[in-house]
Amino acid sequence: MAEVEVAPLTPERWADLEALMAPTDGCGGCWCRWWQQTTHAFRANLGEENHRQMRDEVASASVPPGLIAYAGGRPVGWCRVGPRTSYPRLARSRTLTPPDSRPVWSIVCFYVAPEARGAGVARWLCAAAAEFAALHGAEMLEAYPVSARGRVSPTEAFTGTRRLLAGAGFAPVRQGPGRRELWRRPIPLA
Repeated sequence: MAEVEVAPLTPERWADLEALMAPTDGCGGCWCRWWQQTTHAFRANLGEENHRQMRDEVASASVPPGLIAYAGGRPVGWCRVGPRTSYPRLARSRTLTPPDSRPVWSIVCFYVAPEARGAGVARWLCAAAAEFAALHGAEMLEAYPVSARGRVSPTEAFTGTRRLLAGAGFAPVRQGPGRRELWRRPIPLA
C-alpha cells in the first residue's frame, strides 16, 4: 500500500468517514458510538440514530473525536481517540478500571476497510493517535486489546490487538478475566 496519511476527523472530512463506513452501515450500526452509551441505549440507537449522533459529535466537537487514514487520497481507516473521561462505558467497566488516578487518553476503536487490512493502516493510525494525544497535552495513552491469543477476527479486533499495541510501545497493565485487557504507553515513549 502507498504511504498512509492520517488527519483529524473534522466536519470537512465527515463525508470521508461516511464513505469508509457506509458499506458496513458503520460497523453494523455502531458508527463508533459504543463507548458513549449504555448497552440498552446503544442497541436502541443502532443504525441511523448512532449515525446521526456521530455526525453531530463531529460537527460540534472542540477536539476531533478521532483520526481518519487515507491511502492514495481514499479513506481506508479510522481510529477513535480522546480523553478516557469522554467514554462513559469505560467509567462503568469493572474489568477496565484505571490502575491509578493519572489522566490518560484512550484509543477505543480502529476500523480498517476490508481491502486495506493487513497493509499496516492500523499501525499508522496508532502512531498518529499518540501524536494527536500529545498535541492535546496527554502524557499517557491507553488501549484495550482483545485478550484472545493467536488470530483475532476483525469484529473482535476493533480495540486493537496485542501485536499492534506492543509494536507501538504499549505494555500490559492488567490482563484480567474479561475479553479486554488494559495496556498503556507513555507519551512520548521513554
